[in-house]
Amino acid sequence: MSLWREFEDAEVVQPFRAFAREHVKPMAAEIDRDDLYPSDLVQRAADQGFNALIVPQQYGGAGCTFRRVVSFFEEVGACSASVGISLNSNFQAQNAILRSGSEALRQRYLPRFAQGLKASYALTERNHGSDIRTLDTRAVRDGEHWVLDGQKSFITSGTGADLFIILVQTDEGLGVFAVPREAQGVSTFVSDRSETFGLRNGPHVELLLQNVRVPLDHLIGKAGEGLKVVLRNLNYSRTLNAAMAIGLARSAFEESLAYVKQRKAFDQFVFDFQGIQWYFAESLAEIDAARLLLYSAAEALDEQRDVDRHSSEAKLICCGVANRVTAQAIQVCGAYGTMVNSPFNRYWRDAKTFEIGGGSMEVLKNNVGRYLSRLDMSPCLDPSAA
Repeated sequence: MSLWREFEDAEVVQPFRAFAREHVKPMAAEIDRDDLYPSDLVQRAADQGFNALIVPQQYGGAGCTFRRVVSFFEEVGACSASVGISLNSNFQAQNAILRSGSEALRQRYLPRFAQGLKASYALTERNHGSDIRTLDTRAVRDGEHWVLDGQKSFITSGTGADLFIILVQTDEGLGVFAVPREAQGVSTFVSDRSETFGLRNGPHVELLLQNVRVPLDHLIGKAGEGLKVVLRNLNYSRTLNAAMAIGLARSAFEESLAYVKQRKAFDQFVFDFQGIQWYFAESLAEIDAARLLLYSAAEALDEQRDVDRHSSEAKLICCGVANRVTAQAIQVCGAYGTMVNSPFNRYWRDAKTFEIGGGSMEVLKNNVGRYLSRLDMSPCLDPSAA
């Protein structure tokens, strides 16, 4: 009897699950403990065709629907959110280039993801945080090149990236650029703010750009439209964050349930206490509901239907559920739940960090609020009540 409903055919999900359980799960604790970028696992994902799922077949990818991509990230998140966010960084780069990049840029970089190219998405600056409407890092045009100068902060996957997708200020407004690590003037370093307690896939580096020159076609989209490119991409990546969060909620649920079913207290199994059963009943209902919302959001993105609403709702609910379920797993497992060598502290730390990274819970609520503000509700009013 399967605990969780499949939203893709079993023959699709099984290879995703096998990859996660056989290769990712055994390395999860070490990656988290040592704060490592999982280069070998990213390459293994590429070797099995999982590092370019969204990339069309003409560029060497699998050409999957976004819903299928969500299924993959849910399975990876169930085993290691740190590996998941590393692969999500690659997805963000692919998606930006695919949807907004020039054909020359697509042909240059998209086929390389199927071979194991690693990327990082660099939006944040120390003085701006979640407010990316104006930035200090700048790009100016110089003949057949753009020249970039500045510093990006707290960059996820930056320790392992071969390619950076960078949001900067231009004279026309914000612009997004593809910048290879080997470009002259690109460097990274670890600061006093680089290490997090959750989603640990290598320190979140500072990215320094000093007179970095890139060809004109490395501008993704148009100068002045960078915010549009970024926000459209965030709708996808935050939905993948939701998938990973609910995946780790599943693992916390399953493993804590297994523990209380074999752990005895006061001459009976812990699970036999009615209060404990209520905890699990509520968690199961919440996870089931969140997964329905998650795959509904995936379908909305495939159909390009109210994507800001549905992606924000999915991350808001899935991350909230993950935080509650992982905290409860610690509680019901008692002292074992708090042990450093149990998985539950990692699940909770990752779940909590998901509530902040990739769009905080407050930003997500604002997104849904803006959606509601655009609605004309006047037909719902009773004219006779005026």
